[in-house]
Order: sequence, then C-alpha cells, then structure tokens
Amino acid sequence: MRGIGEMARDSGLSVSTLRFYDGAGVLVPAWVDPVSGYRWYGPGQLEESRLLARLRRAGMPLADIRLVLAGWSGADTDLVRSLLQAHLLRLELGLSDARSEFSTVRALLDRRENRMSVPSTASTTATARFTVSAPELAAALDSVRFAVSTDPELPVLGGVLFDAEDGALRVVATDRYRLAVARAGTTGPGGPRARAVVPAPLADAMRALLTEEAPVLLALDGDRVRLEAGDRQAAGQRLDHEFPDYRRLVRLPAGRRVLVDVPAFRSAVQTGPVRPAERGQDGALCDLSVLKVTDDGAVAVCEDGDDDPGNVAVNREFLLHALAAGARDRLVLELGAPTAPLAVRRPGDEDAFSLLMPVRLDA
Repeated sequence: MRGIGEMARDSGLSVSTLRFYDGAGVLVPAWVDPVSGYRWYGPGQLEESRLLARLRRAGMPLADIRLVLAGWSGADTDLVRSLLQAHLLRLELGLSDARSEFSTVRALLDRRENRMSVPSTASTTATARFTVSAPELAAALDSVRFAVSTDPELPVLGGVLFDAEDGALRVVATDRYRLAVARAGTTGPGGPRARAVVPAPLADAMRALLTEEAPVLLALDGDRVRLEAGDRQAAGQRLDHEFPDYRRLVRLPAGRRVLVDVPAFRSAVQTGPVRPAERGQDGALCDLSVLKVTDDGAVAVCEDGDDDPGNVAVNREFLLHALAAGARDRLVLELGAPTAPLAVRRPGDEDAFSLLMPVRLDA
C-alpha cells in the first residue's frame, strides 16, 4: 500500500490532484483511514495513476477515463481500444476543423493588411520625451511586472507596454491569463500618442534606477527607449511587435464589488481548499481557488463540494500575485459572471487594476 504522498511522488501527480480524482470517482483509494481520512492506494493503482496522467495530457474527458480505467483493471482490451480510437478520432476532427478556421482567419488577415494604407503601430511609434515621478513609475512597474509572459512563442507579451497620452503614462503587461494596468503622471510637452513595448529585462533595469524621489526622464525615440535618473540611465531597443489593444480588453460588464482585508483574504486563499485544473496544452495542472460572494457581502473561498453555478474559479498563484501587486491592506475584488475576468482594484484608483481570467471547473 502507498500513502497519498508516496503515490504522488511515484505517479507524478500532485496530492491535490489525487484528491480531486478521488472526489471525481476516477481514481478512488483502496482504503481511507476512518479516523484521519488519510488515503492509501493499492499496488495496481500506481499503473492506473500513470495511465490517468497520460490520458489527461491527451485531453480525454474524465467520463471516458473512468471507462478506460474500468476496462484496464478488468482486462477488457476491446473497450479500452474503442475508447482510445474514439478520442483520437475526435482530436483529428477537431484539428481538421481548427485548421480550416485558421486558414480562413489568415486569409482575412491577409486582406486586412493589404487594405491598410497606414503602417502598423510597431513601425510608427511616435517620439516622446517627458518627466515622470520616480515613485509613481516604480509603483506602476511593481503593479504589472507579475503579469509579463514567459512564453517564448509570444515574444510581444514578454515585455511591458509604455503607453503615453494626454499627460499620463499607462504601464501594461499581460500573459493572456492575466492583465495588469497601472498609471503614472507625466510632465512635458503634449504630443501624439506614443507607445513602446519594453523588454522585461530592460524594464527591470529601469525599475532598479527608481530609488530616489526626484523625477526621471523617459524617452521613447523610434525603436529606442531610455530612462535617465540623474547621472544613471537604462536604455535599449523596444520589442518590434504590436501589443494587444488592452483598452478593449478592460471594457467589461460591471460586476459586484467587494472591499476585502488583504492580509485576512490572502491567508484564506493560501490555506483554503483548492481544485486542480489543466493550465495549458501540455496538461500541466494548477491549483484553483473557487470564490463566491456571501450573503453578508464578503468574498469567501469555497469549500470542496460547493458547486454553485455562480462561483468564480481562478488560478490561486495568479490571485496571490495580484494581491501582492496591489500593495494595499484593502483592495476591491470585482466578481461578475463565472466566465468574466476577476478584477482586483485599488480603492479610489480606477487606473491601477489586475484582471484574472476565470477557469472553467471540470466536472
């Protein structure tokens, strides 16, 4: 017999994932201690757990996996083969449909590019020079840095957008699953909107210079970006890519806003129940915190078994990052529909917020 910790180590599945599969009736322990509730697994279940992990990486639904494991343990190879073949056929049909849709989208994109007479934003970034408060810019970078992407296939998201317009500098980062926006006031001659995507290492070098109270000079010169702080400077080339139009991404239907005590709420998230979910195409799992607004107007972390359709599930790690980036003892959480992003806002400051994409709970 293997305890759940040993089973997790040998199978490659986390303890929380094994608990989830137990609750879902997919991989039920051979024995559960009636006093402690500790789970124990039989010798043959290690092979089943590794098989389960492979099937989930292949995207097989849990309902089918239950049947595969049942056929596997009963040596019903015909059932297992038929289920595998049926899932493979679904994947092939889905891929064929996706290729067809992508082909149409690419054709539309080609026609759109041919119609456009104005060069893209990436090649027409205006030149701008202005001063900005060092503490404000430091706070803005700290507020968004956690949302910068590390995906090498999406290099444009591996930087921080500096968007200067109408006497304000907006600082933006997103990795598709979360988006963070902050603002710093500027002084200097007005001009056309100027944008530059600053690579993450250069943004970090700029942040390291923002240690004094004195204003700093920020220059967006074509494909170059420069920050001058006294006799020190950080400069480099911007990313030559088009950044997503974040202003469209933040136009969301209003949700229910709740003021939360950050230390208490962070503790509840850290110690509260989690549910595993797939994080991406590689089948990797992340821990979800499931949230709801209670009758007394507070935000609570849902207990296991609370499957109210209005609950909102988000990546727990991302939520903790957003709470830390908010840098306040009190923040406003805005929860809308379960499919709408969760907003984390600073009270009284509409220009600094984070959005976390919800995760659909896999029944």
